[in-house]
Amino acid sequence: MTGGQVAGLIAAIAFLILVLFIGMFLVKMNKTLGEVNRSMKSMTSDIDVISHQAEDIMANANELLTDVNKKVATIDPVFQAAADLGESVSDLNTATRNLTDRVGVTAKKTAKTSMAARVSKTAFDLYRNRKNKN
Repeated sequence: MTGGQVAGLIAAIAFLILVLFIGMFLVKMNKTLGEVNRSMKSMTSDIDVISHQAEDIMANANELLTDVNKKVATIDPVFQAAADLGESVSDLNTATRNLTDRVGVTAKKTAKTSMAARVSKTAFDLYRNRKNKN
């Protein structure tokens, strides 16, 4: 065997080893891709189930929101009446304070007028008594 034949034989063996490794790699890759494919099919069915459940949840949420809106619309007049009542009570309190203030002012004026009338009556009585004595 010559040196070229030995080199050719080594190259052929190296090529055979390379082909074997590539073949084993391709077999492993084929198995992995098969598993990925099965997982994808499983994920697709899971996604379909999740999508269906999400649609059901959205439908229930819409029904619940419609029901809540109807009930809120039913109670709105009650809150409006309570607000009106509160405003009326506030107006009544303001009117009562104003009346109380006016009564207080009138009472003070009356007290001053009453005092002036008493002083005048006393002075007039004193004057009449002196006049009667003379």
